[in-house]
Amino acid sequence: MPSVPFHYVDLRTFCYATEDEKRVEQALRQFLPEEYEIEREVNRGHHGDRIVVFSARVDNADDVRYVLRQLSDLSDIENVIGELDERVDENCAFFLRLDKQDAFKGEVERGPGITLRAKVEAYPAKQPAAVENAREALESAREHTEA
Repeated sequence: MPSVPFHYVDLRTFCYATEDEKRVEQALRQFLPEEYEIEREVNRGHHGDRIVVFSARVDNADDVRYVLRQLSDLSDIENVIGELDERVDENCAFFLRLDKQDAFKGEVERGPGITLRAKVEAYPAKQPAAVENAREALESAREHTEA
């Protein structure tokens, strides 16, 4: 995968009072290169409960490739690729939700818990060009994983 048509990838998840912070952080790390910096912010929920927000921005090309290779392990990656028209907005941002419980177990599946937002490079910056660039990047990552 020579070039990566993404400016950056943002990953974010919440750790609620009933969850173990180390496990939630480990789930997020499933999608990040080793020793990648994760930001941690403590907030309060509507009822005063503690919520920790874990987030990471990946903007180095090699690190973005790593994230894409992790996404290529999705059991329904073909469906994600087929849904890109709905998953890439007019601002050329690609959105996907990943299952936090599965990520903790080392598996990659769609579901609730981890939000991925990736800014797709597109010239001109239009949704159809961004969809095509995202499609090529995901297909390339899938092929790289299969090899």
